[in-house]
Amino acid sequence: MERKDFLRSLGAGAAFALTFPCLNGCSSPEDLEQFPEPEGVDFTVDLTSAESAPLATNGGFILVSSDPGLGYTDIVVARNLEGELIAASQICSHQQTEEVRFISEDGGIFRCSTHGSRFNQEGTPLNSVTSNPLRVFNTELVDANTLRVFESLMV
Repeated sequence: MERKDFLRSLGAGAAFALTFPCLNGCSSPEDLEQFPEPEGVDFTVDLTSAESAPLATNGGFILVSSDPGLGYTDIVVARNLEGELIAASQICSHQQTEEVRFISEDGGIFRCSTHGSRFNQEGTPLNSVTSNPLRVFNTELVDANTLRVFESLMV
């Protein structure tokens, strides 16, 4: 094999070695596990439990299941930067992955790590990844130690 042919074959192999992981890194929608958005949400959170400890700090959040029978978490409950308790679907409205978290950037937003969807605290999309709003739930303190997370009934 001549040197020119060897370098050409090496260049193609190197290009393949560098681009294959990048091409393989972006999942297609069929490759992602999808979860249904929570429905009929109405549950309470014991704010004194060890699991709820992150909610004692502004910017802290926990992941909870709206139904213990689900086998996975589907709600993000957070204490926003102003100290208010808020809740939203952990299931992203973009491609129904369960990667939504509360982050302290931009005054406190919900962000999905799957494709970078960003939502304000009312669920409105903040970037062009999706135009679908994130489902947001009502919260109310039942007493000093109990938070209720629920959907309002559509009339």
